Parts: sequence; structure tokens; C-alpha cells
Amino acid sequence: MHERLPGFRDFYPEDCAKRNFLFRVWSDAARCHGFHEYDIPTLEPLNLFTEKSGPEIVSQLFNFTDKGGREVALRPELTPSLARMVGAKVASLPKPLKWFNIAENFRYEKPQEGRLRSHYQLNCDIFGEPGPGADAELIATAIASIRSFGPTEKDFVVRLSDRTLWMLFLASLGHEGEAALGVLGVIDKLERLPREQALERLTPYFGDAREDFFAQVETILSLRDAPSLATFFLGHAPNADLRAKIEGRLAEWTTLLENLRAMGLGPFIRVDLGIVRGLAYYTGFVFEIFKLDADGTLSGRALAGGGRYDHLIGKLGFPETPAVGFGMGDVTMTQFLEERGCLPKMIEKPDVFVVLGGGEARTLGLAAVGALRSAGIRTEYPLREVGFGKQFRLAGQSGARLALIVGENEAARHQIRVKDLTSGGEVGIFASHAVEAIRAFLDEGIPPTDSPS
Repeated sequence: MHERLPGFRDFYPEDCAKRNFLFRVWSDAARCHGFHEYDIPTLEPLNLFTEKSGPEIVSQLFNFTDKGGREVALRPELTPSLARMVGAKVASLPKPLKWFNIAENFRYEKPQEGRLRSHYQLNCDIFGEPGPGADAELIATAIASIRSFGPTEKDFVVRLSDRTLWMLFLASLGHEGEAALGVLGVIDKLERLPREQALERLTPYFGDAREDFFAQVETILSLRDAPSLATFFLGHAPNADLRAKIEGRLAEWTTLLENLRAMGLGPFIRVDLGIVRGLAYYTGFVFEIFKLDADGTLSGRALAGGGRYDHLIGKLGFPETPAVGFGMGDVTMTQFLEERGCLPKMIEKPDVFVVLGGGEARTLGLAAVGALRSAGIRTEYPLREVGFGKQFRLAGQSGARLALIVGENEAARHQIRVKDLTSGGEVGIFASHAVEAIRAFLDEGIPPTDSPS
């Protein structure tokens, strides 16, 4: 007996309907915010991912040598492929670009709660706009992609941070480049590390001063608004050059927060520099979205995350292009929406069930089936001849709104009886009027009228 591979999922019809509902809401939210859909190959050159994330990423990939001798991998994420696509035509594409995609991604890692080896993800990205207006637009889209299902600011929060401020602060302490990225790597894990382990990991960078640095980090993590950011970071600027850079960055913070507040999204935003995002290619504002418990505390895995990555396209050999994007996975999102009662019960049902007699009645009824389906009306009928009693039971079980009944008497008069399966009301109409009458009932609630004698 064959079993499903670990970390992968089967989607039975109800599960598939739930997944497709998720995709429809995501797609509508993205389009409402002016994003255009694109698509990419499932299989990519392996070096596309190693150039972005380093050779260590290979252990997390489904990779192999294809029959042409090429080293390839199933995509673990969309961003590198998207950067390749945009970079190839960056000079001719109108800016800013606002693109979105919903696609399956693959990672060879240990399956665990909220993380599988295959998952679907919504990605939204903006290219060609370096200012905070693009960051605000992207965050607004991420919020709408959750809010459209029904959750409010009491259910989730956007934790907004800034790698630029962190890098300026670390530069003031003499840490730049790889050293600064190493420190950010420790900060990224602080919520999951015991204090002693965090201090141990900071020792190579700060030595005996690690306790002092850790105390400063704790202060930074407590900052919750733009004025407190200004007080702290300007107070730790050792020279005029750094002070000017920090002032410029704080001005961008002000613009970003004002834009979000103007769109009515202030209640969803929490300034929180504990978020730095682990990937090294992030360059500016970054954020993660978390669900909230009833008491307002953060809960579980991040529902979404993203930020600025202005240098990735350049890193792939194309012209430098400012970019900002986010990803939102279906596994954690579905769990969250089910917890909050925001996913409706998915029932796939026809609009019409056609009850057929034999001989000419079946021929006339099948003609009606074809006409109704051609008009986009979901129609079912029994695939083999069975008694009327069983057909009526099937009609009731199907969940259809209407039953069309074509027996010998109806066929002789080229008529069809229409039965409202909710009210039990019944009327005869000419078969030639079926599509028009059924469409009027389904779209506008206008009941079919008796056929003229």
C-alpha cells in the first residue's frame, strides 16, 4: 500500500475548496491594491538560490542533476526567480512594478507544526520605488490579505522594524559589513534564545562589553514609537555624519507611519525592532505579522513577513533596482483563520439537478443539461437510468436549489417541470425557455411562470 510522502498534503474536494477560497481572497486583495499577477517555473538552476542564500541552502532544497547535466532545484521560494524575471527586462518595464503570485514552494526540511516540505505562498512585490511610500503600500496589502477574511486589529499585528537603523547603530559601535550581519543574526534569534546563550554568541563581537551591548539591545526592543526611536538613536550618534544619516532615516519612519495611519491602519502597526529577518539580503524596513491572543500577547509562528531587498537584483548581475516584498504561507494562515472561525464551510453544490425519465424524456433532459451548462449554470443529473424516487433523493442530497423534471408527459409536450427544492413549489415551462427562466431565478430570484397553453 502506497503512502503520501512526509511533509506533503492531499487535498480532498472540501480541502481543495478551502484552499481555493484562500487563494481567491488573496488574489482579490492584491488586485484591489493594484498588483498584477505573474508566474514562474517550478524548476530553476541551483545557482540561482545559492547566489542569494549561500551554498548552505542546498541542504534545504529538493535538488538534482537533470538529464542535460544541469544542476537544478525545485523552487524553495519565489523571490530569486522574480528578481531574475524583473532583472532581465528591468530597463523596459514601467515603474513602479506591482506584481503578485500564489505558488507552491518546496523545502527539504523536517516537517513540524506550521511548516511542511510543500506549501503555497502569496507573494507581493514592488519594484522601482525606493521611498517609504512603497513600504506603506506593501504593508497595507499584507494587512488586507488577512483582514479580508474577517480578522481585526484584535486578532493580528504587524511588527515593524528597520535594518537600516540597526546597521547605523552597529556602525556607531564599530561593527559594519559581515560583523554587523553576524550581530543581527543573534538579535534575530533573541526571542528563542536563553539570555546566557545570547551573550555567548555576542562574545566574538563585543568581548567583555557584551553585557553593556545586551542592555542597549533590551532598551531598543522596548521602543514603541517614532519619538522614542529618535531619542535613543540620536542620543547614540557619535558624530555629525552618523547623526545626519539617522535623522534622514527617522524622517522616512515618520512618512511611513503617517501613510499607514492615513489609510486607517495605525491600530495594526507595532513598532518593534526585535524583528530583523534572518536573510542577509534585507536592506531597510522589515516586518512580520503575528496573531494575537485574547490578552493581546503574540502567539505562534509569523503569519507573514517581508521587507526591503534593494540589492538582490544587482547581486544577480542586473542593474540595481529598489524592491520591497512580502510572503504569506497557506499552512499557518489556514490554521489561524480556522482558529478565529473565519473560514466558511465549503460546500460544492450544483444550481440545478435534472431528473430524467427514459427514452425521449432522457434525450430532451440531456439537451437541457447541455444548454444549462453552456450558460454557466452548474448542473448535475444521474449518469445512468434509475427510478424517479431515487433521483429525487439524489436531488435533495446534492444541495441544488432547483430540480428540473423531464418525464414522458413533459417530453410529449416539450416541457420541463421546475421544482424549487427549498419551498417545494413547482411549475411547468417550455424546454426552449429553460435557460432564460433558470438564469432569472438564480440571479434575481424571479420564479419561473407557467407555460402558455
